[in-house]
Amino acid sequence: MKYRNLGNTGLKVSEIGFGGEWLERHTEEESVELIRYAGQKGINIIDCWMPDPKSRDIIGKGMEGNRENWIVQGHIGSTWQDGQYVRSREMKYVVPAFEDILKRMKTDYIDLGMIHYIDSAEDWDKSMNTDFIRYVRELHDTGVIRHIGLSTHNPRIGRMAVETGFVEMLLFSINPAFDMHPATENLDDMFGEYEQGLSGIDKERADFYRLCEEKNIGITVMKGFFGGRLFDAKTSPFGKAFTPVQCIHYALTRPGVSSILCGYDTKEQIDEAVSYETASENEKDYASVIASAPLHSYSGQCTYCGHCKPCPVNIDIAMVNKFYDLAIQQPEVPESVMEHYKALGTTASECIGCRGCESRCPFGVEVADRMIKTAELFGC
Repeated sequence: MKYRNLGNTGLKVSEIGFGGEWLERHTEEESVELIRYAGQKGINIIDCWMPDPKSRDIIGKGMEGNRENWIVQGHIGSTWQDGQYVRSREMKYVVPAFEDILKRMKTDYIDLGMIHYIDSAEDWDKSMNTDFIRYVRELHDTGVIRHIGLSTHNPRIGRMAVETGFVEMLLFSINPAFDMHPATENLDDMFGEYEQGLSGIDKERADFYRLCEEKNIGITVMKGFFGGRLFDAKTSPFGKAFTPVQCIHYALTRPGVSSILCGYDTKEQIDEAVSYETASENEKDYASVIASAPLHSYSGQCTYCGHCKPCPVNIDIAMVNKFYDLAIQQPEVPESVMEHYKALGTTASECIGCRGCESRCPFGVEVADRMIKTAELFGC
């Protein structure tokens, strides 16, 4: 495993990191073992934006006895309310949620205290110069968080964060598809036409990466695989399939990037990501895929990120979408997919069409319409 400086934080992070958002999908024993296995492979950075107790317990147990060798991105503003994730700046929710991270991870510090998920200027204005930011600063001043970070999908917000002078690193979404489109607060507008070849990378995004490199602000990468859609020519917006190694290489070749945080369900997936370190230049080559791709436009594709939560009737929207996407690839709904879908308990037919989830979706997914299609497909 190779390690890179995370900007000017003084931390050295593994090029391949651990994005832990699906840990709760498995048994605690399986997920704990997955984290320990990743550590054995040299992975030393893990992101925990998830507020649910199970995920946090798993990470704590996975690091137990080895905490000093892990670098944790813990998010401030990701809260657990009535059994669901809610992004919040209200201190009555923010403080207990952060204190819960420390308790469940059995630690008295978080390496990277992340200002959680700001994509719009309005949210930026509501967050800055408030008790929320004062709390972040207080945590930093007292050493409870060692460094201040921020997560965003919007390069304009990223630039604003860099220019504050107090944000030391960023968690940012990077993949070949995203980089072909301009910054926007409304990501419905993000997926328009783009030019072929690397010359099509949006200038504002390229300038943002260069600014981070210039200011020595490290970037850790989320959504590097675009929810796995880049691995299949049928779902890739390029009409061409990428490999995990190509996506990893793309992210790691952006200026300012220190680590890409991949999601794992199995040890084999960890091995596949870590194989990047021994891959040939031909195996890493993503430029030929982009340059030869036909023009495409797309919108409204779910990456199962979970930001659509909370749902007033407790639908696990991301998993419903995932099972729908799996099912429509087959002539008939596979029995295994049907069983997993029904095991969710609350299915798409329970959707009340409030569309609150759509206002929170970073990718403009028409969730309510998908719930109708899913209920028709699965019959419940």
